[in-house]
Amino acid sequence: MKVVIIEDEQLAARRLENMIHSFDPGIVVMAKLESVEESVEWFRGNPQPDLIFLDIHLEDDLSFVIFDKVEVNAPIIFTTAFDEYAIRAFKLKSIDYLLKPIIQEELNNAIKKYNDLVTPAHPTVDLTSLYDLISKKNPEYKERFSIVIGQKIKTFTITEIAYFYSAEGITFVVLKNKSEYPIDDSLEVLSRELNPKDFFRINRKFLVKIDSIANVHIYPKSHLKLDLAPAPQDEVFVSIDKVTPFKNWLDNK
Repeated sequence: MKVVIIEDEQLAARRLENMIHSFDPGIVVMAKLESVEESVEWFRGNPQPDLIFLDIHLEDDLSFVIFDKVEVNAPIIFTTAFDEYAIRAFKLKSIDYLLKPIIQEELNNAIKKYNDLVTPAHPTVDLTSLYDLISKKNPEYKERFSIVIGQKIKTFTITEIAYFYSAEGITFVVLKNKSEYPIDDSLEVLSRELNPKDFFRINRKFLVKIDSIANVHIYPKSHLKLDLAPAPQDEVFVSIDKVTPFKNWLDNK
């Protein structure tokens, strides 16, 4: 069997690949793709896999956009952190899904189910209807955070936040008043919980808020350097693969 993993977190993609090989070392992972743009380019130039493991929310858009731009006929197993609303939609559409964090036994059962269902006339998934179900739901984004400091609980709102960053496996929130605190959520989780109009994951270490960007410097070969307020200790660059989505985000596209 040949599979493709579409997942915007490298650690999550590697973990899923390892779990797939734990089930069957003979399964070939043809590609691990991180974005809609990268996936479209790959499918245009490569043969179809037997099966796709597909995250819903990629770094540059919902993954359903892939199928608007290129024909994909392979069956899909969704890997998702979406809520019960979406899960019910998946069930109604007879789509297999794996709720993150993925458990080995559930992955095994999903692949076994795929093996049992594979026939020349396997049913086609109505991705358009599923996309409509999810995209039309009004999302509720996080508006405030609470953290424990000593014997006290401090609460602050989204308006007070400048950006988030990760260092040595710990996520920190930086406030506009230059205070910073460790928080429990990872940048991956925060990217899903915060309004994408206000926040953007520019690289593996930084999730920035639009009004924290003081300046954007253009360097050769499309490199972008950001001046953030308050200023972090290290220089901050936008990952090359996120330059185009970042520019679109700045333009509110």
